[in-house]
Amino acid sequence: MKKITKAVIPAAGLGTRMLPISRTVPKEILPIVDRPSMEYLIREAVDSGIKDILIITGRNKEAIENYFDYSIEYKDILQAKNKRKELAEMEEVCSLANIYFLRQKEAKGLGHAVLCAEKFVGDEPFAVLYGDDVMVAEKPVTKQLCDVYEKYGKAVVGVCSVSDEDVKRYCSMKTEKQLADRTYLTTDMVEKPQTDAEKFSNLAILGRVALTPDIFDVLKHTEYGKGGELQLTDAMKQLARTKGVISYEYEGKRYDMGSKLGFLQANVEEALKHPDVKDDFRKYLIELSKTL
Repeated sequence: MKKITKAVIPAAGLGTRMLPISRTVPKEILPIVDRPSMEYLIREAVDSGIKDILIITGRNKEAIENYFDYSIEYKDILQAKNKRKELAEMEEVCSLANIYFLRQKEAKGLGHAVLCAEKFVGDEPFAVLYGDDVMVAEKPVTKQLCDVYEKYGKAVVGVCSVSDEDVKRYCSMKTEKQLADRTYLTTDMVEKPQTDAEKFSNLAILGRVALTPDIFDVLKHTEYGKGGELQLTDAMKQLARTKGVISYEYEGKRYDMGSKLGFLQANVEEALKHPDVKDDFRKYLIELSKTL
């Protein structure tokens, strides 16, 4: 069985929940303290054994590509000031992995973005890291899914148990049986169930999946849905019904970086861990709490 060494990161969305800033700054480049959220995704993939990463972008997303490119101007300035540590950190970011970029010319949904990656993926299994979702975990979430894939040889979807209200915003997994701790055989799923009758469970896909290359043929035969979009969930549903997929309830903290609240939560919680600011920031929050 081939190991997963490729990843696809769809990042072409307009980021309407982050307006007005997302009109000019890609939401994937918005910082968590001092690093863009996209770097967190890249590092997660690399720490999971991924060597080749394709980022699917759209119009006005050049800032993402620029961030992972070398900057002669900054190199010259840092060298002149003998800031070796900062220079080494900057150059490390540019050489984390083999990073490729492909523009999704039309906003046709997550499934269409993944389908754009067919030539990049070829006949290999691959991970998909949703561009809005930053995961913080002791063991990278993508690595958790890759390990489950290697054990069962089936597509794996990363799931979390969500509230009855939240399951209406995501999807619901039909789990036939528990295979191991946090691991379930899934034979069906439904996108955004609005009633209890439509819902299978409170397990919903959030942020990470590991797919087999046969997903591309399924996507090609999946109908475009609401808004003229091709949904990845619809294709994974067909895969679940015909071959079965594995739902894995991953361990880790998820930040929805496509939302204002998720962006603020990530910055506050990660700032409390950051070696440069954690102590002063904690003191600031304590003092601030006394005035509220």
